[in-house]
Amino acid sequence: MNLLLLEEADFIAADRVVLRDRRLTHMQEVHRCEVGDSMRVGRIGGLMGSAEVLRLDASEAELRVTLDQPPPAKLPLTLVLALPRPKMLRRVFQTVAAMGVPRIVLVNSYRVEKSFWQTPFLEPEAIREQLILGLEQARDSVLPQVVIEKRFKPFVEDRLPAITEGTLGLVGHPGQYPPCPRALTEPVTLAIGPEGGWIPYEIDLLGKSGLQPVQLGERILRVETAVTALLARLF
Repeated sequence: MNLLLLEEADFIAADRVVLRDRRLTHMQEVHRCEVGDSMRVGRIGGLMGSAEVLRLDASEAELRVTLDQPPPAKLPLTLVLALPRPKMLRRVFQTVAAMGVPRIVLVNSYRVEKSFWQTPFLEPEAIREQLILGLEQARDSVLPQVVIEKRFKPFVEDRLPAITEGTLGLVGHPGQYPPCPRALTEPVTLAIGPEGGWIPYEIDLLGKSGLQPVQLGERILRVETAVTALLARLF
């Protein structure tokens, strides 16, 4: 935890918070905090800064906070992601939050198993938990927006064109396609498929909505690896 994130409910005054959950345990067992120590903190959805430990015991910690720094800028990106398998989904949420993705759209695909949509990891609180872990790692305080679209064709035909308008639309997909571009500054809409990739029908439909296929080479990557590799190359 490189940043202690503060919830609205933690505040007992404008510049005071009381912590009693896993963050208290982390302060005690990892940071080995003592009264008078300073920590990096951020208010979820708001500014970042520092906090001084005023009181610390086995049950709670009281901190005086100073929030005067903006969070880091997000990437100019909307990530359209075919729903990964549940265990991988948690890691992907952490990765995209840490890398500064502001918006993630989870979509269905022919190769996405129906059972994946039943995972408890898609519950709002479970999603939020993983995103917060990513923000803590990267020192960011603004949660990405997560949108769930269970019907591929209506989403791609009816809603994706409005998302891609004014952006560079790309689909990460292995094959005889142009290499993924590097070091962009313009807004991007990027679609990444499931294990096994998009099927030709899906590539065609994505193309009609403004997303053109690009590739990273001959190697076939896991979804979580492809997400990291594509984002690092693009930005």
